[in-house]
Amino acid sequence: MEAVNVYSARILEKQEYFKPGHRACQGCAEALAVRLVAKALGKNVIVASATGCMEIISSPLPFTNWDVPWIHVAFENTAAVLSGAESAYKALARKGRIKDRGTVFLGMGGDGATTDIGLQALSGAFERGHSFVYVCYDNEAYMNTGIQRSSSTPFGASTTTSPAGKKVPGQITWKKNMAEIAVAHNVPYVATACSSYPFDLMEKVQKAARTPGPAYIHVLSVCPTGWRIPPSKSIWIGRLAVETGIFPLFEVVDGRYRITVDVPELRPVEEYLKPQGRFRHLTPEITAVIQERVNYEYRKLVAKTQFKF
Repeated sequence: MEAVNVYSARILEKQEYFKPGHRACQGCAEALAVRLVAKALGKNVIVASATGCMEIISSPLPFTNWDVPWIHVAFENTAAVLSGAESAYKALARKGRIKDRGTVFLGMGGDGATTDIGLQALSGAFERGHSFVYVCYDNEAYMNTGIQRSSSTPFGASTTTSPAGKKVPGQITWKKNMAEIAVAHNVPYVATACSSYPFDLMEKVQKAARTPGPAYIHVLSVCPTGWRIPPSKSIWIGRLAVETGIFPLFEVVDGRYRITVDVPELRPVEEYLKPQGRFRHLTPEITAVIQERVNYEYRKLVAKTQFKF
């Protein structure tokens, strides 16, 4: 218990590096996640941030909410810009032009900028082995431009480009498992996280920063606007995502899986789906299909944690 208290006091410093006063929607769990990531990393960081909600709400010219070096990049090239910055830093340090202070290079983007448009650049950066931390803030659609579907939108969710109708129940494909795609690149550290579990999130960010080579963290970021929930329910919905097995929290260190927030008995997925307006059209039959898929995926994850090298 003492170690936990010391750790908590160390990472919860008062200094804010993602400053208040931004223009995020009320109850935005993505903004909270960004704040926690910034706190965990501290001052010695360089950020490359893709176009998206966090760029729009934090950089209204001529102002900024960032108290660290921050680069706004296009949707598709966050990992490429970050790779160039990291490579230039190493070259300058090697030549004695600058002192190597162990600067952390942080890339960040939403699910659209990560699982869709920016996947090619991220895959290339993983393959080349650049030393950086990439965080995907996954609100499960292109929220900034009008709640359009992405490859991270869950099955059955209604969006403006996958609307629920009489014959089609909203999104008809299953959510892309970006964490497993990162694992398949053999990067040394991959994790999932959620701002509803702040200490778990910050600990993983610090682990990622200490890891030589690429590290990837996939953060479920509840969006009250796009998910059609009251702003006051963001943290509750994030916890339900974990407790139902919809979004399990785990880490993969050098290929070894570990569930970091254990759920001895999963709650029914209906408890997570029913409060959200984007799922209000789901029938019991479709909910049962989702439940079966969640159970299957969770069993696969548990089996991976039991595999011994």
